[in-house]
Amino acid sequence: MNISFSRTSKTLIAVTPVLIWLFAMPQTQAYPQFQEFSEKNSGRNVNCAMCHVNGDGPTGDGKGQIGGLTKEELDSLMKARSALAPGTLVDSPILNKFGNEIIKDIGKRKFLELRQNPKDLAKALPAQSDLDQDGISDGQEYLDGTDPLNPEHGDPLKLLMANLNKYRLHVILTFIAVMTLNWGIMQFLKGLEILTKPRQIPKA
Repeated sequence: MNISFSRTSKTLIAVTPVLIWLFAMPQTQAYPQFQEFSEKNSGRNVNCAMCHVNGDGPTGDGKGQIGGLTKEELDSLMKARSALAPGTLVDSPILNKFGNEIIKDIGKRKFLELRQNPKDLAKALPAQSDLDQDGISDGQEYLDGTDPLNPEHGDPLKLLMANLNKYRLHVILTFIAVMTLNWGIMQFLKGLEILTKPRQIPKA
C-alpha cells in the first residue's frame, strides 16, 4: 500500500527531533530582578558574577554557561533546580558559591517567590552567613552591591568597623603600648633636662 505524505507532514517529521532536543535541554533561566535591585540600591555596578560563575550570566557557551556544560554538569544543574526546599546541598555548575548557598539556605521555591520583592532576599539569608569572613554578612553585601566572596571588596566604613571589632584586643594593646611609650619618652626627656641643667652655685 502506497502512503503519501503531505508537505506539512514531512516538515513535522523533520523538526520533531529538534523539538524533542529543545524541550529536553534544561531551560536557561536568569533572574535579573536581584541584580537590578542590588545595583539600584547600592549605586554600584553589579553584574551576574555576584551569584553566577560567569559575569555575563548563564546564557552562552562559555565557562559556567549552560551551552558549555558537560553531561555530568547538566545532571548537577537539574539536581540543583529540583532543590525546592531549603537544606539541600547543591552544586550548580552555573552558580558560584554564593549562588549555591542561597539555594541551600532558602530553597529554589522561596528564591523564585522573592523575585517580586528582591529586597527581602537579604532578610531571608541567615544573618550569620559570611562566606568571605570579612565581618559583613552576605545579606548586607547583597544590599551594598559588593562581592560576598571577596574579603577585600566591601563598603569601606563597614570593613573598617568590622576589622576594628575583629582585632579590638590588638587595637587596645597597641594603644596601651603607644601611650606607655609616650609616657616613658616624656619621663626620659624630663630626667635628661634635669641632668643637663646647669647647677646654681649658692652665693657666699
